[in-house]
Amino acid sequence: MKGLTVPVSALDHSQGPQGAPVTLVEYGDYQCPYCGEAYPVLKAVQQAMGKQLRFVFRNFPITDSHPHALAAARFAEAATEIGQFWEAHDLLYQHQDALTDRDIAGYAQALGVNAALMEAADNGAFDARIESDFMGGVRSGVNGTPCLFINGTRYDGPRDVDSLVAVLTGLA
Repeated sequence: MKGLTVPVSALDHSQGPQGAPVTLVEYGDYQCPYCGEAYPVLKAVQQAMGKQLRFVFRNFPITDSHPHALAAARFAEAATEIGQFWEAHDLLYQHQDALTDRDIAGYAQALGVNAALMEAADNGAFDARIESDFMGGVRSGVNGTPCLFINGTRYDGPRDVDSLVAVLTGLA
């Protein structure tokens, strides 16, 4: 079983204490229905674990089957520039059925991501970051989303709140 080949760093999008005993990394695609199903579960797990957990999100847009995934990832990365990554992340998953360019432009406006920043994103300003996440996932054996790693080890077990909390609590 492959482990995480790119260690979690300050460059990652993370929530929770850097020194938390447990780090949960998700490789996700904003248009993936399975990621959409996992979103509220992972939020509940974060809530249950509190300061015992650091949650990390990495981009893994599967553009062959999800035509809006790259635009969504670009928007989230643009939002990072104004300190709004997690707000963008949450908006995208909460409105996963509305990811057209027009929808994303509306989300950008709602979060205060200006037109120039969105234009830069649309022109690939953040593609290197997205590609870096993606390739790190490929090297780590990610072949679908969501793909989870717990303290650097791939996790393919049950993905309900109780099961995840039990596994994570055992490591905390």
